[in-house]
Amino acid sequence: MNVVSLINKEHIEAIGDNHISSNVETPLLKNAFEKSDEEKISRIQAHFSNIMEELGLDISDDSLSGTPYRFAKMYVKELFYGLNPKNRPKLSTFENKYGYNKMLIEQNINIDSSCEHHFLPIVGHAHIGYIPKEKVIGLSKINRLVDYYAHRPQVQERLCIQILKDLQETLETNDVIIVVNAKHMCVSSRGIKDKSSFTTTTEYGGRFKEIEYRNSFFESLKFKLEE
Repeated sequence: MNVVSLINKEHIEAIGDNHISSNVETPLLKNAFEKSDEEKISRIQAHFSNIMEELGLDISDDSLSGTPYRFAKMYVKELFYGLNPKNRPKLSTFENKYGYNKMLIEQNINIDSSCEHHFLPIVGHAHIGYIPKEKVIGLSKINRLVDYYAHRPQVQERLCIQILKDLQETLETNDVIIVVNAKHMCVSSRGIKDKSSFTTTTEYGGRFKEIEYRNSFFESLKFKLEE
């Protein structure tokens, strides 16, 4: 092993163990969507077959023979479907005819994501609040948007920011806040192997920069954040 490769490995480990991200946008190749899903599944299937064989597994065994295909399909169609912008849910908004101008909170939205450093699960909940202006959004659409951004390789800080910015643009207001608290399997199943810790991240804009609005939101979530 030469010195350069040793330095690179130390740098790689430091980024992964400290969950460092350098970009608010998901890092994507310019040609990321030139191949069809079927082409990607076929190529990933072949690559994963090689990985299994390098691990010493006999992929001719009945139990393992279909694993490369299942793995590839799961990555493209399920775990990482949120990479492709064409899969972004349509967010229908409605005129705020009631003139409702108080805080609206959607709590305990499931998060099923994957750490981009180890491709291990991130599991938890998002809590989102906004103060309507001219537009309101169907509550289930918030859940769908969270699911879309979660289903890609992520870091939790970026996940918060991406959801916040999309909702601000959709609702045409900066008065949005999001809290995500989640467990990272890359912490609980490897490295330090801490089974009890979880991570909480917060992003907000508009009136939520004022402490009274944040306190009102956090008070509503108090029983959630203490779990």
